Amino acid sequence: MFNVLLVDDEPWVLEGLRTMIDWNRFGFQICGEALSAPEALKLIERLQPELVMTDIRMPVLNGLELIEHSNRTMPHPPKFVILSGYDDFGYAHNAMQQRVAEYLLKPIDDEEIEALLARLSHVIRDEYEAEHSHQMKAGIAIHYLLNRLIQDGDNHDIAEQVRKAIFIQGEPELRCLLIDTESSDVDLMKWIANHGPEGLLGCFQDSSGSLGVLLRVEQQALDDVMETAFQLQSALVQELGGPVIVALSAMGRGIQAVGELYRQSAEVCHYRRSQGRSGVFCYQELRRMADSREFPFGGGENLMSMILAGEPKPIEACLERIFAVMTDYLPDLRAIRADVADLELSLCRTIAEMNGNPDIFMNRLQEELGNLDDACNGAALKNYVRHLALQASSLLAELRKHNEHNTIFQVIQYVDREYRSKLQLQDLAQHFHMNATYLGQLFKKHAGRPFKEYLNDKRIEEAKLLLKRSGMKVSEVAQHVGFPNADYFIHKFKMTTGMLPSNYKNNVDSKLR
Repeated sequence: MFNVLLVDDEPWVLEGLRTMIDWNRFGFQICGEALSAPEALKLIERLQPELVMTDIRMPVLNGLELIEHSNRTMPHPPKFVILSGYDDFGYAHNAMQQRVAEYLLKPIDDEEIEALLARLSHVIRDEYEAEHSHQMKAGIAIHYLLNRLIQDGDNHDIAEQVRKAIFIQGEPELRCLLIDTESSDVDLMKWIANHGPEGLLGCFQDSSGSLGVLLRVEQQALDDVMETAFQLQSALVQELGGPVIVALSAMGRGIQAVGELYRQSAEVCHYRRSQGRSGVFCYQELRRMADSREFPFGGGENLMSMILAGEPKPIEACLERIFAVMTDYLPDLRAIRADVADLELSLCRTIAEMNGNPDIFMNRLQEELGNLDDACNGAALKNYVRHLALQASSLLAELRKHNEHNTIFQVIQYVDREYRSKLQLQDLAQHFHMNATYLGQLFKKHAGRPFKEYLNDKRIEEAKLLLKRSGMKVSEVAQHVGFPNADYFIHKFKMTTGMLPSNYKNNVDSKLR
């Protein structure tokens, strides 16, 4: 049903409009009545009707001024139908020709108003469907672009597309909210679109299923943003009936900061989820907690480097040294557990950076040993840290091997796709954030040939197809497949195939005749 507001300073006119028309038949319901334009303005703002029927001549503020004020101040004003006497109609028509849906002369004709309502019902419904379709498409586009931006924050074209899609200019202050919940009963993206906080620019869903919310927070203090996050979390808990984590990033400037802001909120979310916590958590507080003290049992950085090295024996030896010194701290297990939680956070962040899933890692650890808080004595805590370090080391070694294979596979795919362009190993290494010498070794290992040889072979194979199937000249083929000049192409083609490109083309042509 669409809502309609009736406005006239004569109560008997309102009663007639209310009773003489079968509003439901045309998909309308009366949501309110007003005897003056100022009263109508308040009702329009509060009730958000789709249609307003208003008289022209009213005290204080007339109907035309009511329409002008609504159109000027509201982002989505209702449609207006003017009710006018014969003497007012010409004036109303001239003054409001482009601003109202229709004009009705008093006394109102039943058939005329019913025909009008039938037409307006279709118009409003079509506009709603078009707007909904537009919002859906825009939301999907923003979701896709924000994910692309997070994955490739240095891509200027993607950044510009995001900037246009969410209508921002310059470098506004932004924060990222990440919402994590176990419930799948509610479409969070749709829910946020309808109940989203002030400053909402766009939403996206990350690979773990958490919902990211990009907020514009210019001139908002952290306390105000936290209050927004608390209200959002409370509403979601009520809606879902289960635990909800809302992780808030630090503040960043401009669209280029989005990737880092997401990583901050994801770091907080992973950490709190691993603790089984629900609530609102802020990146600044997490970092302040981590930076406010040193690893109390010594060798924390050394332990982390050994975990990353992936050698079990040095890890075991390091842990023995750490826990030998740790005896002095045993009376305050809470402080030690807090520092082990920092180690968990660092490991989860590293696992995520290497495309692993820290949630699965922590869940498996806790299924085996329980939560960190369950380690109620030194021996239990030592056992927990030992399993944490060794299992993380093993997982990181697997991820390194997997990522190495995936990366070189992506490099080869990239070469297969971009072989026509001016490709250099150094440029490839920079594009994929690798050392050029190491990339060359990996490429040869996986492709079976050095990079340059593989690239030339790829270009020669494509050149053969063009020489067979197209009428292109040899020089045109050379340019098309990426060789810097025809002479170099002819030289490489003869080295590879044993004949000149022109001879190859002539042989093919003679066989076809």
